[in-house]
Amino acid sequence: MPTAATRPFDARTDAVLAELDAGGQYKHLQMLDSPMDAVVRMRQPDGSFRDTLCFCSNNYLGLANHPEVIEAGVEALKTYGAGTASVRFICGTFTPHETLEATIAKYMGTESSYTFVSCWTANESLYPTFGEAGDLILSDELNHACIIDGIRLAAVIKKRLHKGVYKHSDMDDLRAKLEKARANPDVTGQIWVVTDGVFSMEGDIARLPELRVLCDEFDAMLVVDDSHGHGVMGQTGRGTHEHFDMVGKVDYFTGTLGKALGGGAGGFIAGAKRGSELTVQRGRPTLFSNALPVTVAASANKAIEILMREPERVQKLRDNTAYAREQITAAGFDIIESPTAICPIIVGDTAKAISMSKRLMELGVFVIGFGYPVVPEGTARLRIQMSAAHERGHIDELVGALKKL
Repeated sequence: MPTAATRPFDARTDAVLAELDAGGQYKHLQMLDSPMDAVVRMRQPDGSFRDTLCFCSNNYLGLANHPEVIEAGVEALKTYGAGTASVRFICGTFTPHETLEATIAKYMGTESSYTFVSCWTANESLYPTFGEAGDLILSDELNHACIIDGIRLAAVIKKRLHKGVYKHSDMDDLRAKLEKARANPDVTGQIWVVTDGVFSMEGDIARLPELRVLCDEFDAMLVVDDSHGHGVMGQTGRGTHEHFDMVGKVDYFTGTLGKALGGGAGGFIAGAKRGSELTVQRGRPTLFSNALPVTVAASANKAIEILMREPERVQKLRDNTAYAREQITAAGFDIIESPTAICPIIVGDTAKAISMSKRLMELGVFVIGFGYPVVPEGTARLRIQMSAAHERGHIDELVGALKKL
């Protein structure tokens, strides 16, 4: 029997890890010992803990540690117990699931919604369930990994389902691919156009109005993953579709409950009721995996209720983002222009981004450096994310630390 040192998996894994370490690209998990907020308690390299400014979370509206959100989860835990212990169609559907799905539909402006344990799972369900042989799925080249993997999975499960990629937000390239599809005798079913609403690494937004026009012209259905748009885009934080005054004009959404909407976990598909019904009948992630925990469902429902009654949170996030962009630019850094709460500073080299992130941590500021394979080689960055939980003083401390770099 081969030893661990000679088994192919062990040998190649050790080589990859050694290469990452030697190149300064080795990722280390950062341990938090507090709720998610503008300031978090983090474990330091020497094992001690220190209060640290957090500028890398998806807690855009500051709801992750909101007392009402916490209390809703606690009450659900007391009322319904710790686990669903079943998939939805057997005995895993509880009252809070139905309540949450009605709230999501109202919030998104759709007829229906259906929840999952994560948005990744929602995307793994949508494309293999909705797609069939003869369909074509066209995806923006910078779409999130869960969209990419969901589409790849669909093409494996549904033989003769076609997939393609169009250049990032390039409507001319998308049109060319739609015209090619129209002339392809093998594309006999539905055409789908898929995009992120807010692109998480760039912070830019999809050109939804132009996408809608093209979809209407070519009888394609538009799917938008708005995970980074919830609570951020639009006058009341409903998302990128509200930003463009397009509520009711997107065919299907996937989204998350783990970012602005409570900072917990969970995901959803929102759209026409027939899509939810098909998901219940045929979606493998919901047929073979446990339901969203009821505690999370209750917390997320409360978070959305708070957002809908307190739109001023969205305005505070917008004000914080504008101030941060102004001050960081004045300090000499170039930020990718965007109306979103994502403020990426491109530094190029992955090892450099990680080194800068480490130095910021030493200065009491938590900002992650992203590099390959999360972003393409040569485009490594510090991704700063703003929250309504931040105050001006927090932003000033961030800028002061950046200046020391």
